[in-house]
Amino acid sequence: MPHEIPHPACTAVAACLLLAACTAPPSAGPDKAYDVQVSAPGLVECSAPSPQVVRSGLSATNRARSQAGLPAVQANALLSQAAAAHACDMAQRGRMSHAGSRSSGPAQRLKALGYAPRITAENIAAGPYGADQVLGEWNSSSGHLANILIPQVRQFGIGHATGADGRTRFWSAVYAAPAGR
Repeated sequence: MPHEIPHPACTAVAACLLLAACTAPPSAGPDKAYDVQVSAPGLVECSAPSPQVVRSGLSATNRARSQAGLPAVQANALLSQAAAAHACDMAQRGRMSHAGSRSSGPAQRLKALGYAPRITAENIAAGPYGADQVLGEWNSSSGHLANILIPQVRQFGIGHATGADGRTRFWSAVYAAPAGR
């Protein structure tokens, strides 16, 4: 059974599948309480998310938003690129964290790709699970669902990578709206 750990900026859920949601990077640097070593670091193979994974993520996100009376979001290639790069970084380190090896959170990673965000949120997960289970868990968890249901969000991206152990999958979903919209 999942156990939710309250935190002002992030929520973590653990039940064989580790999840974390964050709407903003902590102001004083990475929050080590929600930085979890999941597997051994090492060499991993990383790739862009498949069109099927993007469609599944978009469908699950928009289904939740529709049920809440919110407008649908659109898939965004830059957001998927940022999510995939962060999932790869987590897999290489074997560490589930909103902080990357060279970034403090999703807004910084988006800006580095040339995307000017007005708002960002990120859901992450690690465990031996595929897209459908991770998306279902995010939609069932209050902290993750809160990110999905941010009214201002207009775009979505998702990425994943498999850890050096060949079993642990690291997931990242980024929700954002560009500045000026």
